[in-house]
Amino acid sequence: MSVIEAIILGIVQGLTEFLPVSSSGHLQLAKALLGVEIEENLLFDCTLHAATVLSTIVILWPEIKRLIVGIFSRTFNDEQAYIIKLIISMIPIAIVGFTLKDYIDAMLSSPYILTIVGAMLLLTALLLSFAYYARVRPKENISYRDSFIIGLAQAIAAMPGLSRSGSTIATGILLGNNKNAVAQFSFLMVLAPILGEMFLNIVKGEVVFSSIGIAPLLAGFVAAFAVGCAACKFMLGIVRRGKLIWFAIYCAIAGVVSIICNFI
Repeated sequence: MSVIEAIILGIVQGLTEFLPVSSSGHLQLAKALLGVEIEENLLFDCTLHAATVLSTIVILWPEIKRLIVGIFSRTFNDEQAYIIKLIISMIPIAIVGFTLKDYIDAMLSSPYILTIVGAMLLLTALLLSFAYYARVRPKENISYRDSFIIGLAQAIAAMPGLSRSGSTIATGILLGNNKNAVAQFSFLMVLAPILGEMFLNIVKGEVVFSSIGIAPLLAGFVAAFAVGCAACKFMLGIVRRGKLIWFAIYCAIAGVVSIICNFI
């Protein structure tokens, strides 16, 4: 993989991590279009995800700082309750990560990966459409039960092509939660799982650079971070204005194109 190809993939990751169009699916499509084949799919993808985690921290730092300060309160407060909800939401993806990591990595190398991605993009389109047309009375606070259900949506979105942000935001909206609150919760709940994935790769000695190279990894990381900062701000505004239907249309088109490309 060249540095230019890594930068292009980083830009794709930065744009699509926060937009409800599946970053993993678009990474696979971009790799196919560029003719990029790498052995450590999860390593490279996780590196780009780490970059977008950093962009999340930068953009949502005021909220993160408020939560950190709230942890040290002697009395139970809203910030501590929020952190507990975030932890609850992470349980499903932690189980998937520990039990299905090898299966997901093998799936990324499957000759039918574009068909899988296409099918999941079509499912993402359906979820976003349901959320757009849903008429539910919004709740001010995300409940503990809703936190776990949103976490289940994130775990299912480990499937390549099924948008994590799209699935979690759509699920939260369908459960009757405030759009702004759901978007922020969706972006915060992914921090620990991705950082945990990076930590496990280091502990297990899986962080190797034989087929990728340090320069492409760094280039992809920087590109994903810079573009991710802009995309995070943009997506928060999109959810606030309720324009998810346009992403549903895009995902439907991309899904069909992905399936067709697998048979060309």
